[in-house]
Amino acid sequence: MTSLKLKTLLATLALAASGVASAQDQLLNVSYDVAREFYKDYNQAFAAHYKKTTGKDIKIDQSHGGSSAQARAVNDGLAADVVTFNTTTDVDFLAANGVVAKDWAKKFPNDASPTTSTMLFLVRNGNPKNIKDWKDLTRPDVKVVVVNPKTGGNGRYAYLAAWGSVREAGGTDAQAQEFVKQLYKNVPVLGKGGRDATSIFLQRNIGDVLITFESEVISVDREFGQGKVDAVYPSSSIVAENPVAVVERTAAKKGSGQLAKAYLDYLYSDEAQEIAAKHALRPRSEAVLKKHAAVFKPLKQFTVGKYFGSLTEAQKVHFNDGGKFDEIYTPGK
Repeated sequence: MTSLKLKTLLATLALAASGVASAQDQLLNVSYDVAREFYKDYNQAFAAHYKKTTGKDIKIDQSHGGSSAQARAVNDGLAADVVTFNTTTDVDFLAANGVVAKDWAKKFPNDASPTTSTMLFLVRNGNPKNIKDWKDLTRPDVKVVVVNPKTGGNGRYAYLAAWGSVREAGGTDAQAQEFVKQLYKNVPVLGKGGRDATSIFLQRNIGDVLITFESEVISVDREFGQGKVDAVYPSSSIVAENPVAVVERTAAKKGSGQLAKAYLDYLYSDEAQEIAAKHALRPRSEAVLKKHAAVFKPLKQFTVGKYFGSLTEAQKVHFNDGGKFDEIYTPGK
């Protein structure tokens, strides 16, 4: 073989190799703060499933932060293939701007929410302040750490859970507003997102109680070590749906719609639902939920719709500029 032919052959092989390398599928999932551990495990499972069913490798990148901040980043051009948030308002925001489908909630089962969660309290080990229910969060000796409802779904659900707890006990909206106002007077600092709030509580050692998602209990034990906190289940709490959607804008540019759909479809598989349960996300599968009954303690739950109509309506009334949250909360006071 002549030197020229050998060089041509090597160049052809190199080009083929580079083509194989570039043929690896890629996907970016933009998600909320406290879901990072779940998606770390889920991505491994999906990659194995994808390899088995298609014969191809896939590289899955993650971006995590406050749900609303993440939604704004995607709206502003972050090329996510899928979004996996913790409030429907953040997906609705993208739908209103043509980033995801208008009917995104009909694209997947359970209104495109493969898992749910709820809000509970994390207290210092041994519960030294003897915090048992929502009313304890307004005591003068209790400091509360919570996410800013303007920057994260974690914070919005905490606010709505507190408000709804008064209604569940037979109170009026006026009484609920006064209760929430007193609660936020006990908030020394608002977290930007769920993980930021956890860091404020555990690393900066601020506050006596952290209001957060049920799933964060498992994450705290793994990241900070068991025995740091106790979980307190209040007398009532809210159903928090975790919605997902294909980012149609990105799919149109990259042709990644089929891959993005497959990624989200697999969240409903038995394997994915088991992984969700492992991370204290409540699975939609009744069989998997029943199997992990010891993890998901009985709790009286109410839906957003029961007292607020929808998250979109709650956003307008409570969290938009000039809404009820702005009325009741003044930083530093």
